Amino acid sequence: MIVGARRAARRPGFTLLELIIVVTMIGILATIALPALKDWPRRANEAVLKNNLRTIRDVIDQYHGDKGYYPPDLEELVDEGYLRSVPLDPMTKRTDTWVLVFEEVDADAPPAETELNETGAPGVLDVHSGSDAVSLKDEQPYSEW
Repeated sequence: MIVGARRAARRPGFTLLELIIVVTMIGILATIALPALKDWPRRANEAVLKNNLRTIRDVIDQYHGDKGYYPPDLEELVDEGYLRSVPLDPMTKRTDTWVLVFEEVDADAPPAETELNETGAPGVLDVHSGSDAVSLKDEQPYSEW
């Protein structure tokens, strides 16, 4: 009987106590890490939104520099080859929810001093997200970015 007890004591492996300690440690680490990871997709969408806004605004400025007036809409930027497609608003997951800010036209200014496009309508000066949500960092609405 003593020989059998010695053999059992030398078997490789983990004891139940060791396994409980390891599982507990993994649980503690998971409770620390999960709150930081739950906002990860939204932070990624914020980064994409910043990039898309920068791209659209740069392209609007390039269009204005080339043509002398602002585009009537975002599709014009695609039609003229400035963009391959209208970027996705990552907060709404759509391309048609961008809020367009049009240039103000002074009705009293002579026609030669206005920068209207070919249709005579004011052009897109800026663009914002169409989302009502607020950012994680400073709680500023995405529509004000």
